[in-house]
Amino acid sequence: MRILVTGGVRSGKSRHAEELLADAGAVTYIAPGRPADGQDTDWDARVATHRARRPAHWSTIETADPVTALIAAHGPFLLDCLSTWVVAVVDESELWEADSARVHDVVGARTDALCEALAHTPDAVVVTNEVGLGVVPAHRSGVLFRDLLGMVNQRVATVCDEVHLVIAGRVLRL
Repeated sequence: MRILVTGGVRSGKSRHAEELLADAGAVTYIAPGRPADGQDTDWDARVATHRARRPAHWSTIETADPVTALIAAHGPFLLDCLSTWVVAVVDESELWEADSARVHDVVGARTDALCEALAHTPDAVVVTNEVGLGVVPAHRSGVLFRDLLGMVNQRVATVCDEVHLVIAGRVLRL
C-alpha cells in the first residue's frame, strides 16, 4: 500500500509514518533534505531527533534523488519529506529567481519521475507538509515554494492508495 502523510510542521506526521511501518521489518528510509552539517544547529537537532527515533534495522539513504533510491530499494520504504525534496530540487537547479514557467517545468518533470517510481513500489509511505493552510508568504520564494509543494502533493496523492492528514497528533484518513 502507498500512503501519503501530510500535515503541518510538528503535527506528528513523521511519527505517524514511522508507526505505519513499525512492523514491516527492514525499511529503507529516504531522507531527501539537506543532511545535518553543523551549519544550522536547529536543523541538525531536528535531523538527530529523526535518526534517534528510527529502528536500528532500518537503512537510511540521504539523497536529493529519491527516484534512484526508490528504484534500488527492496521492501517497504519511507520518504520523509517532500517539502525538503522540493527545496533541494529548486536549490540544485538554481530556480529561486528563475521564470515561473521554467520552475514549474523542472519541478514538474522531477515530480513525474517520482510518481512513476512510486507507482511501481507496492509498499511506501511518503511524508509531506501541508503549507497551503497558513499565512500567505510575503516573499516570492515563499509563494513559489508553497505553490510548488501544493502541485507536488497533488500529483503524489494520485499514485497513493490513501492520504492521511495529521493535525495535533491526530490522524484523519482522507
